[in-house]
Amino acid sequence: MSKFDCLQGAYCPLIVPFRDGKIDFETYGKLIERQIVEGSHGLLVNATSGEPTTLTVEERGQLVEFAIKTSKGRLPVCAGTASESFEATASLIDRFDKAGADSILVVTPFYVSPPQRGVVSYFDKLGARTRKPFLIYHIPGRAGFALTVDTLEAVQDQVPHFAGLKNTDTDVGFVTGALARLGRDFRIFAGLELPTLPMLSIGGCGMMITASNVAPRLVAQLYDTFAKGDIDGAIALNLKLYPLFRGVALESSPIPVKYMLKRLGVLRANEHRSPLVPASPDVEKQLDKILAEIGLV
Repeated sequence: MSKFDCLQGAYCPLIVPFRDGKIDFETYGKLIERQIVEGSHGLLVNATSGEPTTLTVEERGQLVEFAIKTSKGRLPVCAGTASESFEATASLIDRFDKAGADSILVVTPFYVSPPQRGVVSYFDKLGARTRKPFLIYHIPGRAGFALTVDTLEAVQDQVPHFAGLKNTDTDVGFVTGALARLGRDFRIFAGLELPTLPMLSIGGCGMMITASNVAPRLVAQLYDTFAKGDIDGAIALNLKLYPLFRGVALESSPIPVKYMLKRLGVLRANEHRSPLVPASPDVEKQLDKILAEIGLV
């Protein structure tokens, strides 16, 4: 048994519904219940799918507290900070720790382009504020910063409860190197759809992918099928999901996902906060075709 056993499987990085510019908590609660009923293994709050940089720090705190209260322990809740400043990140970690989050996810610093040693110091100080399993959100395409395996090892040396990564990248060599250096108990979730099955095959612990907002049961089945050793079955499910996995990236996340949820009747409207906007008519047509192709409509 591992102290990080809850960190495995298909975690849904929840989208955030808006109504007239404000968070629609009633619908957010329904989204959480849908994930529980459909068989997801965990909930992730304030990841990219939740448009967190368009939210205030207070709103991000409210979303995590609401998810914990709504889930009532039925699914583990991983709480993301999504902040650039140390002060905002630290205050959210304190709040999430007090609220009872099962794990905490902190994105790498973005925009400032720090040296690797600065990031080690950053995570050392933040990790000291909690004893919850602590994960790093590695998303170099958006953050403009890529971790090295040496940096991961240095963080692990200083933060014993450093549990792993949400790895939103396609570099399987980095994942293999991290597991070789930090051990098989180090948890690496695939954060992108298309590399998910390859990441599982080289030792990944699960996935935190936005497609699970649209098809939670199928995404959870992909993990479950692989985990029980049915590789042919996992390949078949991955091929079935391939159109959706491509579709969620037709425009910036979560624009395609919110349109599909509206099309499925899960959302009243696919409302975003600026500068994000609803899907274009051309993308809508492509997404309609995808939903039909995988049998959701």
